[in-house]
Amino acid sequence: MQFPQELARFNRHVTNPIQRMWAGWLPPFAIVEHVGRRSGKPYRTPVNAFYTHADGKTGIAIPLAYGPDRDWLKNLEAAGGGQLRRNATTFGVVDPRVVSKAEAAEHVHGIWGPIFAILPFEEVLLLTKTS
Repeated sequence: MQFPQELARFNRHVTNPIQRMWAGWLPPFAIVEHVGRRSGKPYRTPVNAFYTHADGKTGIAIPLAYGPDRDWLKNLEAAGGGQLRRNATTFGVVDPRVVSKAEAAEHVHGIWGPIFAILPFEEVLLLTKTS
């Protein structure tokens, strides 16, 4: 299920500015820090983010509630990654790839696994955590 595009526009202009005040501090919320692929302007986008572990690497799973056609996702893909702030810690993320929810659910760990499994979305962005 994807949420309506009208909701995405509303969130971009109304909800996101409010969420940016606390999203990097309260799990499962996080802030993706990325650079515009054309403008070079820095952006901070609030998202839901879940820790993952696969192939011996720690990563992040971000549900794509509005689908994969998002500017922030295109910016991450163009740059090969960006920064993510979660639990009051900022770290690098690389290797952005869109996968199915089922594929991502295998790697979400901890108490968030069961919550992740019931969220109403079909696609997930997986990122690998760097420093």
